Amino acid sequence: MSEQSGLSPATIAFIAEQEQDARLAFRLLRETRTISASGTLFIAVRIPGEDKIITFNYQGLWADDPDAPQTAVIDFDGNSYWHNKPGGAARYAKLFRTHEGVQAVSHVHTPHLGAYSQAHAKLPLLYVPNRRFRFTSELPVYINRRQPEVDFILDSIEADREVPGIVEANGGATVWSWKGLRDLVNTIVLLEEGAQFQILGQALGGSQPFGPGVLEQQWKMGKLVPPDASVSDDGTIHYANAVAAE
Repeated sequence: MSEQSGLSPATIAFIAEQEQDARLAFRLLRETRTISASGTLFIAVRIPGEDKIITFNYQGLWADDPDAPQTAVIDFDGNSYWHNKPGGAARYAKLFRTHEGVQAVSHVHTPHLGAYSQAHAKLPLLYVPNRRFRFTSELPVYINRRQPEVDFILDSIEADREVPGIVEANGGATVWSWKGLRDLVNTIVLLEEGAQFQILGQALGGSQPFGPGVLEQQWKMGKLVPPDASVSDDGTIHYANAVAAE
């Protein structure tokens, strides 16, 4: 990796650090068979304090080193600061511009999220790890491509700030993180795992709603509600002394 025009030494160091995490992420996603064989995958990461993002493209089946990311840097207006083109990640610049808290985003094709995408089906989040740190109960499905995908994402966040991704009809999924690359990859793995378990569960009658006390248990584990709060089985939270969390 060589220094590029207009990037500070601190930015170059951050890019190098994130590039190593991207390499590890690509290997983990490939070895766990989270990504489909064709390898549609890229990740974009916000550069702290700058209106720029780093994009890491997975180079696919024929790459000599399949885990080596193709790295690029662009600003929110699409101007390039790196020798590689940013690929599909450039279309998410509007997401980073609109929501300063979004730290990373990925478009990825995975086998079981892909199955939901082929069915034009929303993904119910019935796998408990996917509810532990969020109140969101499902991923919406993006069908009408006359609306730009990033605008559908922005609408989805407007409706539910905690939604972690969308299912892309007839394609894959787009997932984002308010924490960073590693959290993003963990979210992709858990969403794909949940989709897989729910599809396997169809042979036994289909996934069932959460049993009594599950949401209260999970939300307390994830510190979404305080220990002295109670949660009804329909997800209603009852705070001690009738004081709701802000």
